[in-house]
Amino acid sequence: MCGHIPAVLGRIARLSWRTDRRAVQLLVGCQLLTGVSAAVLLAATAAAMKPLLSEDAVAGRLHQALPALLVVAAAAALGRGADAVAAYAERRITPRLTTGTDSALVEAVCRVEAAAYAVDGFSDRQEAAEMGVLRTHVMVNDAQRFMSALIRMITAGGVLSVLNVLMLPLLLLAVLPAGIGAVLCARVDYETHYANVADRNVRGMMRWWATTSKYGDEVRANSMTGYLTYWYRALSERCDARTLAAAPRTLRISLLSSLAGGFFLTAAWAALAWLAVSGRIDLAVAATAVVAVQTTLAALSQVVVGGAAVFHTSLYLGDMQSFLDDATARAPRRGPAAVTAPVEEIKVEEAVYQYPGKDKPAVDRVSLTLRRGQILAVVGANGSGKSTLTRLLTGIYLPDKGKITWNGTDLADTDPATVWANTGLVPQIFAQWPLRVRENITLGQPRTHDDIAVWEAADAAGLRDAIDDLPAGLDTLLARDIFGGTELSGGQWQRIACSRALYRQPALLILDEPTSQMDPRGEHTIFEQIKTIAADRITIVVTHRLENTKIADHIIVMEHGRITEQGGYDDLVHAGGTFAELLRLSQDR
Repeated sequence: MCGHIPAVLGRIARLSWRTDRRAVQLLVGCQLLTGVSAAVLLAATAAAMKPLLSEDAVAGRLHQALPALLVVAAAAALGRGADAVAAYAERRITPRLTTGTDSALVEAVCRVEAAAYAVDGFSDRQEAAEMGVLRTHVMVNDAQRFMSALIRMITAGGVLSVLNVLMLPLLLLAVLPAGIGAVLCARVDYETHYANVADRNVRGMMRWWATTSKYGDEVRANSMTGYLTYWYRALSERCDARTLAAAPRTLRISLLSSLAGGFFLTAAWAALAWLAVSGRIDLAVAATAVVAVQTTLAALSQVVVGGAAVFHTSLYLGDMQSFLDDATARAPRRGPAAVTAPVEEIKVEEAVYQYPGKDKPAVDRVSLTLRRGQILAVVGANGSGKSTLTRLLTGIYLPDKGKITWNGTDLADTDPATVWANTGLVPQIFAQWPLRVRENITLGQPRTHDDIAVWEAADAAGLRDAIDDLPAGLDTLLARDIFGGTELSGGQWQRIACSRALYRQPALLILDEPTSQMDPRGEHTIFEQIKTIAADRITIVVTHRLENTKIADHIIVMEHGRITEQGGYDDLVHAGGTFAELLRLSQDR
């Protein structure tokens, strides 16, 4: 604990200083006032004891002790006031510090290479880091309480040492076992928490999937409730079992530390009684020593408790910092080159990509050249590598072997932000953001002064009638679970996703199964729009509906990560290969 605390306090101080300097200055000033008031309080108590315990008349004793008693009252009031102001300063720092830390974690996760999500343990380490964010809510308060108690302990201990030097080591021995016990218990709690990370992570995801209204119909109509609640309860019980298994350890630690602490505390009070009875200290000094012992003991106990809390927090902060460092290391660092529109050519040269933990490449030695104005259709069975190829083309993934160039510039040497600024992607699984219709279309792009471009994108996706039917048009909140929100159908959401990509007017437009949930009219609208705008960009359409590939200038068929066929629609229909087989199967109803 002693080894961790200085570094942790330093880190807390730096974070707090960046958050609110004035509040930190106020907090430090209050800590110093707390120490001064504690020292003055004990000194004034010692000054008051001598006349109060003399043999003079009661009125005379009170008169002589009155100045010292007034100082005691003023010092006590000053200490209480300093504590109140310190609490105010802590409340100014904590919310913004927690928000800043939480935002940093979210930003770090959003900025990592997409391949990091497939690394074993990444999501578990993220969950552990989330606990570090939660601990920042009490971090400043723990540090403030620890420092305040430490200052009071030093001042009270100094007064006690002046009264009798024997008392201080006895009091230290009285609280030392409690400190050791608190640290050991904190380690047990942390080990249990870490052992439960994976199960708690899965449980949290299952809770969301089981309770969100988005999937409520499926859960109910398919009788999933019993199964889902069984697994949720099973995961919870598994976490509880580890927690309960750790309880006997913490009980043994607490009992042994309490026994040792009680023994030394008894020795401290016995020593004080012996000093008073044997006449080695005056009665007034003994009375002051009683107050000093109580003050010192309370401060020592708070130092131990506060120190253990800071130590406990340091374990979770260590997880958070470790994850942030790892996420920073995984952020794209590909070089300073930039891609600018227009993008005339994208070239794939012998690209190979294999997901972590997989035995075979998802894309295996693929070569391909795309030119501006061309529409490319990518077809193949599930798991053939179609979506992975689109991620490589956009620079979301970098190939393990080979290279991909935009206008002759290798994506491995290019700032990915400049690539993504020229990309429009409609993935198979797209986000249904709980935002207004307008923001769902413009998300990721600068806002305009009017909605002309928004309506153009909506019209291109056949969305105008649906938007006109909404309660507030473009200002309608698309979140049924939030007051005032509404919900769209699956096909309407897919049109939103298409309009989002079209609004960007990208140099590379990728549509991965863009019309799978649309009616024939909506599907026709989307593909007519694709043909209309194709001349200004490179367009890629990934689809299982082979009839839709008629609009493509070139078609590639992928199997097991490789291109096995390519050519025009008519050529592939009569080639008798995989494309012709899949088309025949789709028409055999």
